[in-house]
Amino acid sequence: MRLVVVGAAGRMGRMLIRAIDQAQGSVLVAAVERPGSPEIGADAGVLAGLPARGVVVTEDAAAAFAAADGVLDFTAPAATVAFADLAARAGILHVVGTTGLEPVHLAQLAEAARRTPVIRSGNMSLGVNLLAALVRKVAATLGTDWDIEIVEMHHRMKVDAPSGTAVLLGEAAAEGRAVDLAERRVAGRDGITGAREAGTIGFASLRGGTVVGDHKVIFAGSGERLELAHVAEDRSLFAQGAVKAALWGRGRGAGLYSMADVLGLDAL
Repeated sequence: MRLVVVGAAGRMGRMLIRAIDQAQGSVLVAAVERPGSPEIGADAGVLAGLPARGVVVTEDAAAAFAAADGVLDFTAPAATVAFADLAARAGILHVVGTTGLEPVHLAQLAEAARRTPVIRSGNMSLGVNLLAALVRKVAATLGTDWDIEIVEMHHRMKVDAPSGTAVLLGEAAAEGRAVDLAERRVAGRDGITGAREAGTIGFASLRGGTVVGDHKVIFAGSGERLELAHVAEDRSLFAQGAVKAALWGRGRGAGLYSMADVLGLDAL
């Protein structure tokens, strides 16, 4: 499968290049960076710590997409929606691991998915998506007298909060309770907040050090507490999951897919 990496010079971009190189059935055909990037013209393989691959980093995303089957995108919300339109025009698969997406961005991705397959997830790892399936099941089983709190911690350089994974887990909890997360979400508390409102889903974000990603979903009942957790120890697992998603999505019809679709977790 011919794949393009956008944001190729970033930390995740380089990991995606290495993941493509290591995976069977995929090959890097283009690497894209923002106009003016100092990495324009560099060999993408060398950029990722590999031997030269003969793929030169370019700023021309449209030309790169025209020669590919799919694009892997862990960039930023504004860039992702622009790439979504280009991918739809080119008729290629778009795998999105970008976090910090707002409703307006999600709407634009949904529009692109009417024309081409889009696989989006706040986290591409098997463990996190299995955790989300379990959270959905537990939330559906327990009543609203059980409070739900989602706690996440990431490295000091992370720019969005709560994390995309935390939002993914919150969405799973809301789906389990058949409610709208936007209406039940409580992000952070400070000062005199009053008693906790029943049925809400709380988020707490911690930042520090070099933490790759820790997530915990707490179901707190009367006299007992259930905690489901995931610890990410290596960012490369996200890149590996993205390549797995791309290979799964090849030949799929237009539509918006998730990692639960890729991993066959919908039955849980």
